[in-house]
Amino acid sequence: MAPKLSRRSFIRTSSALSAGVMASSFPVFAPSGKKPNLLFIWTDQQRADTMAVYGNKAIITPNLNRLAEQSFVFKKAYVTQPVCTPSRSSVMTGLYPHTSGVMRNNVPLPKEIPCFPELLSDPDYKTAYMGKWHLGDEVFAQHGFDTWVSIEDGYTEYYHEDKDRQARSSYHHWLRGKGYKPDQVDENKFSRGFAVSLPMEHCKPKFLEGEAIGFLEKNQYHPFVLYVNFLEPHTPYSGPLNDLHRPENVEIPANFDDPLDENEPGSYRKIREQQIESIGSERSDFRNLIRKYWGLVSQVDRSVGAILGKLEELGLSDNTIVVFTSDHGDMMGSHKMIGKSVMFEESVRIPFMMRIPQIARQQTIVRRNVSQIDIVPTLLGLMGKKVPAMLQGKSLVPLLSGNNIPEDYVFVEWNDVPNFYHGFKHPVHANEAKLHMQVTTRMVISPDGWKLSLSDYDHCQLFDLNKDPLETTNLYTDASYKDKVGFLTRKIREWQIEKGDGERIGIRNSVQSKQPEIGKK
Repeated sequence: MAPKLSRRSFIRTSSALSAGVMASSFPVFAPSGKKPNLLFIWTDQQRADTMAVYGNKAIITPNLNRLAEQSFVFKKAYVTQPVCTPSRSSVMTGLYPHTSGVMRNNVPLPKEIPCFPELLSDPDYKTAYMGKWHLGDEVFAQHGFDTWVSIEDGYTEYYHEDKDRQARSSYHHWLRGKGYKPDQVDENKFSRGFAVSLPMEHCKPKFLEGEAIGFLEKNQYHPFVLYVNFLEPHTPYSGPLNDLHRPENVEIPANFDDPLDENEPGSYRKIREQQIESIGSERSDFRNLIRKYWGLVSQVDRSVGAILGKLEELGLSDNTIVVFTSDHGDMMGSHKMIGKSVMFEESVRIPFMMRIPQIARQQTIVRRNVSQIDIVPTLLGLMGKKVPAMLQGKSLVPLLSGNNIPEDYVFVEWNDVPNFYHGFKHPVHANEAKLHMQVTTRMVISPDGWKLSLSDYDHCQLFDLNKDPLETTNLYTDASYKDKVGFLTRKIREWQIEKGDGERIGIRNSVQSKQPEIGKK
């Protein structure tokens, strides 16, 4: 078993990345000897089934569909934590949220913890980050990115003290140049609601499209790393393509009417109750919401198509690794819920595709479970770099290269969020605070399709995803599955010890003692 890795020990050793490495590099240089480029495109809050290759042929995403036809498509890809900031920290650093310390929204990523460009550490590369960041100091260049194009101004209160809170995003200045005046006059900000009400050519996706294309044109003769992060299809679930999809083509999720029985987490029922008070509970309410959500995905698809088209036009496609994924999913009607932050598949599973022309030029479906914790080591390996041993994922390069490697368990965490209900229509009563606001969960998905979620102050869950992919029957308290619960619990605890998580939460002791006794329903 690997030695325990804490955030403190990682920070001590991150300045010496050459010490202790795993031999997992696979340089994908072009025949001309050029270093490979990286175009990393991701979205915010996009569930997996939002394109044809993931089973949705009704949604209009021709460009993502085309990308899928040329990519490794991971059908069962999972986040490390189903909420923005913690998930993003893992995608950028290769560390679990509990290791980096980024366990809640709006917690800044420590400067000492390197992101991908810093780990790549190659001065030949031109690097750029464009779009939503949500890892602290939103509008300021950082973590090895030379070019910085920002779109969000809603996080100024979380800036470090040495940062100017009056500084505004690139998108803000672009809109001002177009003659628009901020709708939030007192704060000199454009709200998200204002931005989505604009014509298509002035919305955030089109802005990022133009910036990305400009970067490609400027740097076509240099190796580059370009991250483009769209806000869509995140709330406010509205945009210029709200009516693109016909209502009759929008299917309500098959588990929409799941009652969430009493043995399901009480926090999930409370979340759903609050959401229904805001959006309604009828199928028509959710159908209208879903078609708007689909419209946002289609809006991103158009900009993705334009960026990939420019890559092709400039003759860069054959030497550019293209990644497409999202930071977490969205319930979008499943279990009559919306948003993220729960351990259901629709929240924790995301689209994940990699086009690697140097390895394969046709679609390859990968059906085994993978985690976004593996993205950073995989990209380092593909770009010819050794993978630092302190990273907590593994390189998928051997798998992509056709080797038959053992399947592994995937782990997802949820860390208590005291202000999680801030902004809901009705506050949660004080005596429910511990149950509904301070729940910590650790989840494991086994290679054979079993899924266990252990929580310290709420009901635990066990699902057989093979027989119950919609997760409507929680088997945790069924005595028939006591051995399965015990086996998977041990897997979680072994992971906690290996990844330095075992000493910080009550799960390390006896979570089951806080749950209904197994076998008593």
